[in-house]
Amino acid sequence: MSVSDEKTTVTDGIILTDAAAAKVKALLDQEGRDDLALRVAVQPGGCSGLRYQLFFDERSLDGDVLKDFDGVKVVTDRMSAPYLGGASIDFVDTIEKQGFTIDNPNATGSCACGDSFN
Repeated sequence: MSVSDEKTTVTDGIILTDAAAAKVKALLDQEGRDDLALRVAVQPGGCSGLRYQLFFDERSLDGDVLKDFDGVKVVTDRMSAPYLGGASIDFVDTIEKQGFTIDNPNATGSCACGDSFN
């Protein structure tokens, strides 16, 4: 693990699949900005207790955990990182479903809508 500019770069943590990285890169290209990172956070709420948040962020917070997937930066705040270790983010585009999915081995249960976990 290395620390630079108050961010920690790690070799474990969140996993971004190739499909998800390609979609994030395409969305960033649409925005025309190269200063944004995909921030993944865990917030209180949802019917199971916690819910995921994924959004583009230009901020750099103290203690952020940063991973780079072929030029796609993924950032997690230090409070969310323990909940997301080993979580895999994918992008699905099928006739039944389109969007980002999170497979989190730390989630002990989830709600029927799939938007929250405990």
